[in-house]
Amino acid sequence: MSIGGIGGIDSSRIEAMMAQLKAAATKPAAPSLAPGGLGGAGAVNEGPSKVSFSDALKNSLEQVSNSQKHAEELSQKFAMGDDSVSLSDTMIAMQKSSISFQATVQVRNKLVSAYHEIMNMQV
Repeated sequence: MSIGGIGGIDSSRIEAMMAQLKAAATKPAAPSLAPGGLGGAGAVNEGPSKVSFSDALKNSLEQVSNSQKHAEELSQKFAMGDDSVSLSDTMIAMQKSSISFQATVQVRNKLVSAYHEIMNMQV
């Protein structure tokens, strides 16, 4: 799903996504997912305010995925004639999903670019 006429996302949207990632990183960490009682101390607790970059990225990707699933569900309900779903709600959900996906792609592109820059640095 793409929006015609849009060649890219401006830097303000990318900055907003990065601010969202930073906000997610400062939220308290979820309880340890490691199974208890296996003879070890489990995961090392880094403190309640520390979330790894990978966790923040994973949470953001899950939010984008959930947004896309929600838009798809609304679209299917509307197409089947469900009176509880309006066209405007469906279109708004689809646009939100599309924008969040485009922002995610732009963040990914920036990360790949930064990775290539780091790998090309001379030591």
